[in-house]
Amino acid sequence: MRFSTLKLGVVAALISITAVHASAKDFLNVSYDPTRELYEDFNKQFGQYWKSRTGQDINFKQSHGGSGKQARAVIDGLDADVVTLALAADIDAIADKTNLLPKDWQKKFPQNSTPYTSTIVFLVRKGNPKGIKDWGDLVKPGVDIITPNPKTSGGARWNYLGAWAWAKHKYGSDAKAQEFVRQIYKQTKVLDSGARGATTTFAERGIGDVLLAWENEAYLAVREQPGKFEIITPSLSILAEPPVAIVEKNAQKDGNLNLAKGYLNFLYSPQGQEIAAKNYYRPRNASVLKKYSTTFKPLKLVTIDKEFGGWTKVQKQHFDNGGIFDQIVKINSAK
Repeated sequence: MRFSTLKLGVVAALISITAVHASAKDFLNVSYDPTRELYEDFNKQFGQYWKSRTGQDINFKQSHGGSGKQARAVIDGLDADVVTLALAADIDAIADKTNLLPKDWQKKFPQNSTPYTSTIVFLVRKGNPKGIKDWGDLVKPGVDIITPNPKTSGGARWNYLGAWAWAKHKYGSDAKAQEFVRQIYKQTKVLDSGARGATTTFAERGIGDVLLAWENEAYLAVREQPGKFEIITPSLSILAEPPVAIVEKNAQKDGNLNLAKGYLNFLYSPQGQEIAAKNYYRPRNASVLKKYSTTFKPLKLVTIDKEFGGWTKVQKQHFDNGGIFDQIVKINSAK
């Protein structure tokens, strides 16, 4: 067996070269709801690349769902080679509750193992009949909101925190931010388990006046149903960083460890960054991002670390059982 150094932009990945004409390898990427199109595209192009380098075919398998739900599935035994989830807290949960990957998994790839980013925007119906321009307009009387459930969806947690951050900047206190977020959930018509389900509720079933959405998900809806929707970019949103990781014990057991390294490193390559951008994720590569400057509007973004103290603190305070989100639901149910 020989080794070849693969230079992928800023990344040098050492990958094992397997025998030519090796049998196809099964390879499972457990991902979150809105990445179906991204990884359908990515898998085709990476598969061609890997075949040209190694002679090996890959039998790609994908699993999609709410990010928290997907993390629990891996914890419960779903044999993922890699996870590409919506937020670090969900991969942390896998590391904390199993020995499948190390606790310092974010140090294994550049930018804290986040090859692309996104943010939260609003999807409204054509003409914006409710006049929604910023977060504050969401709680006007008569506005029906669609957002998924933060207990199961990573995107929903980004929605929640984006709303909280805006309200805290606007009103100056966590107490007022909590009241604002409570009002958002009071006016939420449907709490789907994942972001794609929420998009279906809004776009296909026609429920609600505004969808709180991943930026990429909003663009997909506009592309797939032209003339029906508009995207509203708020004055402030949150930098959403969906991370990736090798589930090392699974990948090693399946003989896929080098394949998994090559797969995730390819996300950082210029070709991988183009695939991300074409699927409406913000690429990390500055030159690729510049090519898509008309798509990705600049906006003020807060970060999870500076605004909230990191995912460990956020998860415990807001989303664990008995946390602030549960308190909000309880208050709304009582009123």
